[in-house]
Amino acid sequence: MYKEVIIGWFKHFDFLLLDAGLLEVSLIIAYWLRHGFGGVPPLYQNAMWAILVIHICAVFFLSSYKGIIRRGYLVELKKVIEHCTFVTVGMIVWMFTVQESESYSRVVVFFLYPASIFLIWLGRLFWKRIIRIQLINRKICRKLLVITTRDNVNTTLNNLQQPYRDYMISGIIFCDDAKIGQRKIKGVPVVANNESMLDYIQASVVDEIFLDINENPEKEKQLTDFFISMGLTVHVNLMSYNYKMEERRVQSFGKCLVMTTSMKFAEPWQILAKRCMDIVGGIIGLIVCGIFIVIFGPIIKLESPGPILFSQRRVGRNGRIFRIYKIRTMYPDAEERKKELMEKNQMQGLMFKMENDPRIIPIGHFLRKTSIDEFPQFWNVLKGDMSLVGTRPPTVDEYEQYEFVHRKRLAVKPGITGMWQVSGRSRITDFDKVVALDAAYIEQWDITLDIKILWKTVVQVFTGDGAM
Repeated sequence: MYKEVIIGWFKHFDFLLLDAGLLEVSLIIAYWLRHGFGGVPPLYQNAMWAILVIHICAVFFLSSYKGIIRRGYLVELKKVIEHCTFVTVGMIVWMFTVQESESYSRVVVFFLYPASIFLIWLGRLFWKRIIRIQLINRKICRKLLVITTRDNVNTTLNNLQQPYRDYMISGIIFCDDAKIGQRKIKGVPVVANNESMLDYIQASVVDEIFLDINENPEKEKQLTDFFISMGLTVHVNLMSYNYKMEERRVQSFGKCLVMTTSMKFAEPWQILAKRCMDIVGGIIGLIVCGIFIVIFGPIIKLESPGPILFSQRRVGRNGRIFRIYKIRTMYPDAEERKKELMEKNQMQGLMFKMENDPRIIPIGHFLRKTSIDEFPQFWNVLKGDMSLVGTRPPTVDEYEQYEFVHRKRLAVKPGITGMWQVSGRSRITDFDKVVALDAAYIEQWDITLDIKILWKTVVQVFTGDGAM
């Protein structure tokens, strides 16, 4: 029988409890430093319950315990600071929400932040040391037997010999060799060959078997069925099919069991959080957009007769066509004149940009520099055609010229801002670099990356950096 690997935050439930206890201790210490030793009044007892809820939310949103055993002490300090910042800000928001902020001492909150960082950091380091000692001494390790080929053995061991693993590689068996030959490879003993394999397994302690012989799928299936009939747990290596670990999931699809691959797998709660952020941001952005239209609309009309808003067909997620909206910054015949100006295009590839574009009306330069012209796109965000953060949506004519590799940009909803925009868009003139930045965004995406990009966008809007 195989004990399933615990996934998510529950895998490190011990750390969740440890941090919760230390947060409570930190709050009590902060209270004592301000009010002196004694019992904690009901007001702060309510805060102790609130801090637990916020702590659990932080674990979910920040993935606080992902890779925690392997993290060094400086990386751990960074993670602890992120976690405690979330909790402290959450506590401040909670105090204002329940309208009791004036009843709580600001000094207590001030002491809570450094106290929680110090205690949680030390607590995590201490607990990790205990776990690592147990792993090193193999007290909680399963015995894993590797069955592979001589060609695959080095790669297989490199992938398996990770620090602080909860299994011990007890031996290697070559299923493509009649002779054992080497005694050890990378410190792991070669214990049998194809002929002596079954005798060794019968006479030895083996908890699990790792199979990596995908060159011979028929034999791989035969061995898997045989070992399962012996009551052993078998792991079949799918890495040999050249898919990255984070890009692959084995799951049910209809009545089939399939291996699904993608550029990025996003957790459902992160998708939900992104959509909630889009809705809130879309509503706020449209309110601000209305103010800008009232202010700049008459100026646009005076400088260039025509509509205040400009709409254009763009290509969204996976080729979906939608209509994007902007505050008009160009003369009405801008699209017709674009063909005449193509030879002055500064972008290398399938995008068009040029300095001192003659199609831009006088006020348009200011609107573009401050990104005010982008605000009607918050309607696209609210509709669901776009997101606050994503990739730049191409025009239909740009999309029609895409090569297959360029299509990866459209794997997510297009955004008002994105990795390219905050990486100094006016200095990037190679379209392939834009595609590379968009691909990096998709592959690295999580909700915290969106928050970082939004923050950088706000900074750049006020500084004018990267705008054209």
